[in-house]
Amino acid sequence: MAEHNLLGKEGEKLAVEFLEKNGYKILEQNYRYLKAEIDIIAKKNDTIVVIEVKTRSTLEFGNPQDFVKPKQIQLLVKAINHYVEENDLNEEVRFDIVAIIKNKLGIKIEHLEDAFYHF
Repeated sequence: MAEHNLLGKEGEKLAVEFLEKNGYKILEQNYRYLKAEIDIIAKKNDTIVVIEVKTRSTLEFGNPQDFVKPKQIQLLVKAINHYVEENDLNEEVRFDIVAIIKNKLGIKIEHLEDAFYHF
């Protein structure tokens, strides 16, 4: 597996641990619908939270969250709509990003709630 794929998988694992420590219940990981993949679907209180995890080893090319593009957001919206219908859910849905920088200096995790409204 390519190094960036390994970093991404490790980032998702770190994100799950971080979210669970902060009171989120993980419902799904790597949920696929058509061309979309939702990294993590979680629940906190009465909210379904769609979480895109972005992991980088450097800020040289920008913040991890800067790599979530409008086309990807559209696909994530379609995927969660399908998930909600498929599971007959009636909760509020929120879109978050967990941005992770992991390098020899350590690990920094930033959780951006309602992240798609910040673009």
